[in-house]
Amino acid sequence: MRVFITGASSGVGAEFARHYSGIGATLGLVARRQEALDRLAGSLPVPSSTHCVDVADYASMQEAARTFIERFGVPDIVIANAGISVGTLGEEAGDIPVLERVLRTNVIGLAATLQPFVEPMRQRRSGTLVGIASVAGFRGLPGSGAYSSSKAAAINWLESLRVELRDTGVAVCTICPGFIDTPMTQVNPYRMPFILPVGEAVRRMAQVIEKKQACTVVPWQMGVVGYVLRRLPTSLYDML
Repeated sequence: MRVFITGASSGVGAEFARHYSGIGATLGLVARRQEALDRLAGSLPVPSSTHCVDVADYASMQEAARTFIERFGVPDIVIANAGISVGTLGEEAGDIPVLERVLRTNVIGLAATLQPFVEPMRQRRSGTLVGIASVAGFRGLPGSGAYSSSKAAAINWLESLRVELRDTGVAVCTICPGFIDTPMTQVNPYRMPFILPVGEAVRRMAQVIEKKQACTVVPWQMGVVGYVLRRLPTSLYDML
């Protein structure tokens, strides 16, 4: 098995690397911090390549994909996991560049990660493309306009890709996690319901990937929350 993972230097991405190394997968690890990538790769008992790349730099992502394929072959699984979360307010002019940065990483970066592998997988007629979105993409959350909108865009882009690749043998999985205990969430000053340890979250997401499920919320309790949020009348949602 060959697995290509972005955002691999810490948190969910690093845990995905540890999970798949545990079943003997060859890994491609992408992140912006070379030292962290090297430490991770050195700790894993499987062949791996590291790529110090900003996922929003699509030319560099094309090169990383090409390098991995030339060395190891077309991956069986590609996980577009890299993402950033920054609080923003629509009234703040200074938050417009922040919005741009979040959208570039969470949307352009996701597309730039998956696109280079579409045609090689299509030609082989197998493979799984995975995008890590979020329950935050179901409705616009106050103070999180950049993050919510980026994840909503990611969900819809992945859905478009899934339909485009129907009957090609290539699966597209959208995973919408709730709260996971990682450095990204540890700074949150509020209560996080149904939060999962990162190891357990990745174990559940790996099961989703193995089953090639089209769109799944992890954990299921947050799926119920998401279902309710999506169906609340706008006036009631605004009041709440």
